[in-house]
Amino acid sequence: MAKDTKNKSTLWGGIVFLLLVLSFIVYAGIKAHTYLQDEQQMPVQVIDFSGSYQYVDIGRLEGLIRRSQPGSFFALDVNEVYELLEAQPWIYRASVRKQWPNKLNIYVVEQTPVARWNGDLILNPYGDTFSPEGVTISLPDLFGPGGSEKTALEGYNTMHALLSTMDMQIAELSLSERFAWQLQLESGIKLNLGRQAFIDRLQRFIDIYPLLMQQEKAVSYVDLRYDTGVAVGWRDASGSTTDEES
Repeated sequence: MAKDTKNKSTLWGGIVFLLLVLSFIVYAGIKAHTYLQDEQQMPVQVIDFSGSYQYVDIGRLEGLIRRSQPGSFFALDVNEVYELLEAQPWIYRASVRKQWPNKLNIYVVEQTPVARWNGDLILNPYGDTFSPEGVTISLPDLFGPGGSEKTALEGYNTMHALLSTMDMQIAELSLSERFAWQLQLESGIKLNLGRQAFIDRLQRFIDIYPLLMQQEKAVSYVDLRYDTGVAVGWRDASGSTTDEES
């Protein structure tokens, strides 16, 4: 009987000890979690930005990150920081990585502006649009129907390369609803290229350009929508335009 009592006492003592150990583990886990989540104990002290950028406001970005992630190094959510960065207009791509014990490394790939689209958006080299934030940039103006951004940019790039051989630059390109092309050069000359064979027509303009420059009057526009020949508008001294076909 005494032996049974002793065994029961030993059993209950073991159970109590186990409960005490488990309680200590839970308590220690809660304290550790609280410590690691406390910004005062484990703050993100350094946010290091790298990459090549001209228009990205790094100070503003750091402020956004710290306001959106006010917790400790361990509480900081890398995925949320990544999504925040890629939502910024001037950021094309970003990568985010924690570095023990208190550093956040961010690599930024900035948008490359190549043209203004429909007066208020910017095109990058891939034909994607983004909205700038208070930045004034000298860019060629491209206009066209919604969804034609890539087509307009591809046409611009091809025509820009062709005109560059004559040291001429495109100031404005327009693509109509029917996909007819019109250009205005930085010299002020307007070119009507139509819908078809617009590269061949632009080459025709380049071929006759030296002859046009030999004239005493300034060229206002050249209509190239003809199988042969062109229509030329001349600007007289008063600024008015007269037409001539050749």
